[in-house]
Amino acid sequence: MKKNRYEECLDKIYKLGRFGIKLELDTILNILRLLNNPHKNYKTVHIAGTNGKGSTATYIASMLQNAGFKTGIYTSPHLIRFNERICVNGQEILDEDVVNAYEAVHAVDIGKRKATFFEIATAMSFYHFAKQNVDWAVMETGMGGRCDATNIIRPEVSVITNLSIEHTDYLGNTIKALAREKGGIIKPNVPLVTGVSQPSALKVIQKITKEKKADLFLFKNDFSIRKNPGKESYSYKGIKTRVNNLAIPLPGDHQKENASLAIAACELIFKKRGETLSSDMIKQGLGSAKWPGRLENVMEKPLVIIDGAHNKKAAQVLGKHLKKTLNGKTLTLVIGILDDKPYEEMLKSLIPCADNIIITKAKIERSLEPSVLKKSVEKMGKKKVHIIEDVKEAVDHALSCTPENGAICIAGSLYVAGEAKEKFDNDIQIN
Repeated sequence: MKKNRYEECLDKIYKLGRFGIKLELDTILNILRLLNNPHKNYKTVHIAGTNGKGSTATYIASMLQNAGFKTGIYTSPHLIRFNERICVNGQEILDEDVVNAYEAVHAVDIGKRKATFFEIATAMSFYHFAKQNVDWAVMETGMGGRCDATNIIRPEVSVITNLSIEHTDYLGNTIKALAREKGGIIKPNVPLVTGVSQPSALKVIQKITKEKKADLFLFKNDFSIRKNPGKESYSYKGIKTRVNNLAIPLPGDHQKENASLAIAACELIFKKRGETLSSDMIKQGLGSAKWPGRLENVMEKPLVIIDGAHNKKAAQVLGKHLKKTLNGKTLTLVIGILDDKPYEEMLKSLIPCADNIIITKAKIERSLEPSVLKKSVEKMGKKKVHIIEDVKEAVDHALSCTPENGAICIAGSLYVAGEAKEKFDNDIQIN
């Protein structure tokens, strides 16, 4: 059957993946110049960090939208469809607009080096947001910061969530080196909100902000959040704003930090406008935020949790969440990890929680061979280990062998999470 224009377009975009990662900005700057610099048509917020970028971006976009602004958000990677990466007021870009944006960007990709997948996708987001006449665009970095394709904007506020070692081939193998890369998004006289806590990293961030005369706002120092004793609500003590009885819809203790960073960023945005961010804007904005595939419960009997948990820190967070919330339930862990991740460290956080382990493999070339994972799991003393390479088949097997009062967790990669979520979404539609 002949492919439609949208499918042909996606084929061309995905084939760009073979050009790998190129950490320089000349190519995307040239593309955007030939498109008449669409990224200069609206205000932006820029977000970097190791974990929590997507949920922090989602909170900010949701609060801005609830305050009455037409708001775009650019995140990566997607779980199921490319369109998830580019949204306006919570709605994914339409297939026809993906085609239009790609064709516009591709037509001006005429530099010495052809653009990579991420550069094309980033340029498409800038182009689409301009076409949609957004007021704000919340931009999440793909990797690093200094040479990330998103780092051609001059935002109203920058955010660096937290840091842990990742992508060492590109970003260095120390927290200090990583801080320099992430700190590359800091712009002259643009305030920075951050959750960075390691002393060596914080020293780097403080030096950069001082050199660039950028005001620095630190989590737990200039703003903070705490859970109200005996309640499922939080109190936020901000730069100028205080909010009590605040609900955070996304699960996990780590979300209170992400929400706090987002509120602080929005406080600064409204301060620049000479306005006050009201508690209603905050509560309504956070309350309507959605970020699928991250500690997402997709089924109740048995309990099924999907979480990307794609690096060491994220696996530690997931492990703590499982220990805290399972309440003695038998757990089947469905796990697949990419070959550039610290899989043994990730397994140490997750395997102790599991009674049964099913090792799987996402449909991406970077997936680690299940036999490698199996050996590591068995070294940890786990005997009930099965390999089912197809993610959806692995999930089916987990469902068949887990009692209704048990639990299943699908984790280790956002690609595994995406394939699993697609299965559950399709099953819901069929039923």
